[in-house]
Amino acid sequence: MASNICIDTMQRCGYNMKVQFRIVCVHRKIVMNTIWFPDLSNAQGPKYLTLADALRDAIQSGDLARGEKLPPVREVAYQLGITPGTVARAYSRLVDAGCLEAVVGRGTFVTLTAPDYSDNPRDSMSPIFEDAIEVDSTPHNSGGSSYRVNMISPHLRNVGQSALIKKLLAEIAQDPPSGVMHYPSRDASKPARQAVARWLSAAPIGPVTAEEVILTNGGQNAILLILQALLRGRKPTVLVEDLAYPGFRRAAELLRADVVSVATDKNGLIPEALEEAARAHDAQILCTSPEVHNPTCGYTPEARRREIVEIARRFNFDILEDDCYQMSVAQTPSYRMLAPERSWFVASLSKTLTPALRIGFAVTPPNKSAVLRRAAEHSFFGLATPLADLCSKLLSHPDTPKVIDAVRVETGKYVRAAVNILGTYDVNWREDVLFLWLTLPEGWRANAFCQAAEAEGVQIRSAEDYQGRTGPTLHAVRIAINAGVSLSSFEAAIGRLKVLLDNPPEQIMS
Repeated sequence: MASNICIDTMQRCGYNMKVQFRIVCVHRKIVMNTIWFPDLSNAQGPKYLTLADALRDAIQSGDLARGEKLPPVREVAYQLGITPGTVARAYSRLVDAGCLEAVVGRGTFVTLTAPDYSDNPRDSMSPIFEDAIEVDSTPHNSGGSSYRVNMISPHLRNVGQSALIKKLLAEIAQDPPSGVMHYPSRDASKPARQAVARWLSAAPIGPVTAEEVILTNGGQNAILLILQALLRGRKPTVLVEDLAYPGFRRAAELLRADVVSVATDKNGLIPEALEEAARAHDAQILCTSPEVHNPTCGYTPEARRREIVEIARRFNFDILEDDCYQMSVAQTPSYRMLAPERSWFVASLSKTLTPALRIGFAVTPPNKSAVLRRAAEHSFFGLATPLADLCSKLLSHPDTPKVIDAVRVETGKYVRAAVNILGTYDVNWREDVLFLWLTLPEGWRANAFCQAAEAEGVQIRSAEDYQGRTGPTLHAVRIAINAGVSLSSFEAAIGRLKVLLDNPPEQIMS
């Protein structure tokens, strides 16, 4: 009976009381008033990623035990001097990665079965780490059938390019020894630059001379060189699309430039948003992919391009056009044709023949080749002479167009197969583009979907890899075409993604 009476009443009635207190000792560090907080003062890159890495390291080292409760978002934000949104994004990233669990009404906890990254703590395949630009750490399949299929970066079908390259390398080996005994030179690279100029003559980029072609170690190297040549001042600004090829940001950040994202719509950059960004930030260059937008498969029509050019001229910034994913001859005038005085064109052999050679090229505006040539010569002296010789022979060989056509046909088979399986979902695709853009249905977060896909043997990229530092998180993924596996293995892998899409998790973190 006394158990139903409050303590004050019991005292007034003369009850003898024996009150026992059980003191629970907490030996972990992240608990309400004795909280472990990382030092973010020297953070390189976004703070939410630094915080996520610090939490993951604490979980891995045992500083945070399995099942341990983390402090509230606002408390962490206050202690670290960052916004609650930054903390929430770090927590959410680790929830998606399976390291943390959010329980409604109770808080956020270290999962009892948190992933173990001790063997490779910075594995770029893990969804809680930023991937490299287009390169991934997992080898592609060697061909034939395979359960595990890498769809992070594209893989071309071998339709004869391997044999052709071997044949041409054998011919180069028979050339006089001077080609392998001297530093690269402008004279030695001239045949290759002439071959590139001829190769690009069918593209709508305006007249191209050999002097305006700069050979580079792949398309990414060309992007970095152009930024090196153009950016000036203590803190220059580079404009990119709100979803953009990560290589733009990586190159700009290497040069300590600010990167400003510009809003887009189905036709590419929104002119009003571009004008606002250019006015606010005194931008020096815009990096864009108007013909094949990476990662959405989007395309910028001519009318929109002309609006972009007018803004670039009015605010006096240059335009870097990345055309590396173009497998067919473009039909729309490039920025170099529309604004030749301020447009730089980048392409490579990676998406048409093979990425293994790392042969790329930049085409400069007329009368501006000297500045980029100096940047190349000061950076790496020039493309290795044997590679320049191979570039010349490869782009001049009569079989090369046939090989590229065959690559395009094979790519189309894989794209159509993927679309046939995923067709009931929101998929952006083009038959001659080496990736698809999948907007996830309700119930799936991008990082969680990537993790679930990897558990099913399929490796893909989250929208977060292409986003800037701010803005809402998009729940979409890029699926690269891997034609290095058999079509049946590819279809089976896409089928496993379809099963995941059809069965989203019952609960997600709000």
